[in-house]
Amino acid sequence: MDGAPILLELGGVLLGLAVLARLAGKFGISPIPFYLVIGLAVGKGGIVPLVTADEFIRAGAEIGVVLLLFMLGLEYSAEELGRNLRSGAPAGMVDVLLNFLPGVAAGLILGWTPVAAVFLGGVTYMSSSGVIAKLLDDLGWMGNRETPVVLSLLVTEDLLMAVYLPILAILTVSIGAAASVASILLSMTAVLVVLLMSRRYGAALSRLVFNPSDEAVLLTILGLTMVVAGIAERIQVSAAVGAFLVGIALSGPAADRAKVLLAPLRDLFAGVFFVFFGLEISPAGIVPVLFTAALLAAATAITKIATGWWAARRIGVGPRGRMRAGTILVARGEFSIAIAGIGVASGIDELGPLVAAYVLILAAAGSILARASDPLMVRVLRRRRPLVSARP
Repeated sequence: MDGAPILLELGGVLLGLAVLARLAGKFGISPIPFYLVIGLAVGKGGIVPLVTADEFIRAGAEIGVVLLLFMLGLEYSAEELGRNLRSGAPAGMVDVLLNFLPGVAAGLILGWTPVAAVFLGGVTYMSSSGVIAKLLDDLGWMGNRETPVVLSLLVTEDLLMAVYLPILAILTVSIGAAASVASILLSMTAVLVVLLMSRRYGAALSRLVFNPSDEAVLLTILGLTMVVAGIAERIQVSAAVGAFLVGIALSGPAADRAKVLLAPLRDLFAGVFFVFFGLEISPAGIVPVLFTAALLAAATAITKIATGWWAARRIGVGPRGRMRAGTILVARGEFSIAIAGIGVASGIDELGPLVAAYVLILAAAGSILARASDPLMVRVLRRRRPLVSARP
């Protein structure tokens, strides 16, 4: 068998990703939109369609989603999830009302089915944890007073995603009402059991996984994550949720080593995942929905800014901090694409082009807005001060 074609295609794609990642870093924005562009360029109707490497990229995309959610789960413990959910419940509710419901409404206005509209609600609801975490670090905002509010909102979104994804899986399966209720209850029970077990036995599991050999730790964690993700998929809980729960269950030295060892693999396969999503969409299909995507992006950028502003104001943060909290939440990325990918795989074809355009806009605009927010608010407040001081 001649392996040259697949090696040449894969090498070309990876080199393209490398060039665009450097370009994104130079301009200080997320590389996600660039990765989507690569997928559009080599996909159906693209400039140089792939011939032999698409099956490998398809498998790599599934691994990418699993690793994204696993690494996200590593950031939290079961105790932290519970604590953040309690403290951030009011802001989390505002987030759902202002960002999930508009997406659902937009889907219904577009004439989509209720199931497709629920998918779009998830797309507009989820901010990009990856983009936001990098922005907080790059901009030096980690120690800011509003940052805990932002992180609390992200944790709430992540936890609700663990509930939301199984429901999506049920909605896309043609089963009766009673079977749907039973499946949802099974999914919720599985999530709850894993959370409770991680609190009780997480330390023991982490000791079992940990080993002085990096190779042994890497293979153990990868194998465990893939097996649990496969079992979760089989019982219709979602592979992504299974991976997320494995991440939550690990703690201590095992979690620390996993972050270091798996971060390069996550970045590699996440890039492949975004390319695969672009592969499934014809560039010509984006043009008719570009205006709709821009309107939706503008509306949900405003609602995210309002969410962050309200949440930061609630704890007494000043106007500059409120604007920082709002603008940094605007970016959409990996999880919006993951939700759309599940929908497209389930036959909701109209979701793909709209979400691709939507994420292309907000992944870039979110980074730009966050960087511009502080200088903008400084100018606004300087203009207001003379007016305030001139009052009797």
